[in-house]
Amino acid sequence: MLAEIGTAIVIGLWVMLPAYLPNSFAALFGGGTPIDFGKTMKDGRRILGDGKTWRGFFYGTALGLLTGLIAIFLLSKGFHFFGITLPGYSATGVAGTFDKSAVIAILSLATGALFGDMAFSFLKRRLGLQRGQALPLADQYDFLIGAFVLTAITSFGWLAATLDVLTVIVIIIMTPILHLGTNIAGYLAGIKNEPW
Repeated sequence: MLAEIGTAIVIGLWVMLPAYLPNSFAALFGGGTPIDFGKTMKDGRRILGDGKTWRGFFYGTALGLLTGLIAIFLLSKGFHFFGITLPGYSATGVAGTFDKSAVIAILSLATGALFGDMAFSFLKRRLGLQRGQALPLADQYDFLIGAFVLTAITSFGWLAATLDVLTVIVIIIMTPILHLGTNIAGYLAGIKNEPW
């Protein structure tokens, strides 16, 4: 059972890299014009806030896509992790295949993560929470929900064939741990204003 859990951890991390990294890239390279252009809603609160910018969105998407493309390149060269066969992103099921379905899956993971984060920012503004204020569970799972939802819409066959139940459970468990760790690192590096 431990071997199966270890394999699920490796596969979960590998597959979800294009979803895990975009928000960090957006925070690192963001700034500039907010996506909501500074507009407020009828409640007098910002639609999203200054933390969600066009530059951050485009960098997050581009670098999430680049992450997936690097993974495909590595797989095409026979890369594996200590004997664990890693899946690709193509609907063909052949690891290392670069085709339209692989690009769609990777982009869905990356942009879905960013859209999920934006959706929960919208919710936090409606709840009267300011930028950086914590909303437990939502802060840890917003991007993951967005990535899963968008990828299920665009690439359901690939998603269902790639992630079994154990791997999904492992992803759900390890996501808040990874999220907190990267946020603390970002806070210590001066990239984030809060460590959550």
